[in-house]
Amino acid sequence: MFKTFAILLLFLSVHFVIVPAVAQSSWSTTKIAANGDLVAVYFTSEDDGWIAGDNGYLASTQDGGRSWTKHDLKTTETINEIYFRNEKNGYLVAGRKMFLTSDAGRTWRETVLFSPGDFRTGTPEFLSIRFADKKVGIVVGSVLNRNEQVIDSLVMRTEDGGETWQRISVPSKLELFHLDFVGDSKVWVVGDRGVILHSDDGGKTWQKQESGTARTLYNVDFRDSKDGYAVGGRGTILRTENGGKNWEPVATNFPSTFMRVDFADDKNGWIVGHGGTILRSGDRGKTWIKQESGTAESLYGLFMTRRYGWTVGANGTISRHLK
Repeated sequence: MFKTFAILLLFLSVHFVIVPAVAQSSWSTTKIAANGDLVAVYFTSEDDGWIAGDNGYLASTQDGGRSWTKHDLKTTETINEIYFRNEKNGYLVAGRKMFLTSDAGRTWRETVLFSPGDFRTGTPEFLSIRFADKKVGIVVGSVLNRNEQVIDSLVMRTEDGGETWQRISVPSKLELFHLDFVGDSKVWVVGDRGVILHSDDGGKTWQKQESGTARTLYNVDFRDSKDGYAVGGRGTILRTENGGKNWEPVATNFPSTFMRVDFADDKNGWIVGHGGTILRSGDRGKTWIKQESGTAESLYGLFMTRRYGWTVGANGTISRHLK
């Protein structure tokens, strides 16, 4: 009896020592000399990835993040998002500029999204880009006045892979931060004051959806035409199971502003935000638990798959998810 009890105690002590250690080491955090904040990350394979941020900073890795090579785009605009529609064709949105690559990032060229006369009352700022296929894509952001104040929403659409763009009218004047495509027709956009816009025709026409919040929404992620998630200011997490006809708030004890949400599959998702916050869900976003990030720096970019994941943030912070 005593021997059995001793073995049980030994098992429990080992069990409770090991489990927290594994949980605490699920993210490995480092910093690089980026001369500012990193705000975007995108990987085309487990080895090949990109990070970007303030002052036109752009770097790539071909060895899974063990080393990074800087690329000079000759711009000081903040690169707000990186997006590749396949391994070779990628896009960078950087303030008033956009850059394209067709050779997996070996070379980048600037493309013109607008003519000087297109925005007589303000200056465009582009924040997010997505493509439905090799031809149709959408970029969103806002129009700023001379005092850098938002005076209008901005949605532009291409049908030739990003070579030319046309501005699309939307039922909003607010800043738009992020968009997500499902298939070639359904699109969602989120932005300031809880605005959510939706299109059923590939971005040609738009309607508002009721978010139920006045908090800024910074990111949206849809798994399919029904299940989607949006995150934003002061702990805001929204989820829908009917394509946004109804958005329901998810209550947590985490009041941080959330910047990104990304689901690796239908059940497992992550959220990152201010103060080094990383949350994980394993039940389709119904509940969330906090993970140890190893940093107090705010996290702005997130890229997750079933096999690997990355987040980037303030002052050159890079965190890799360890399986």
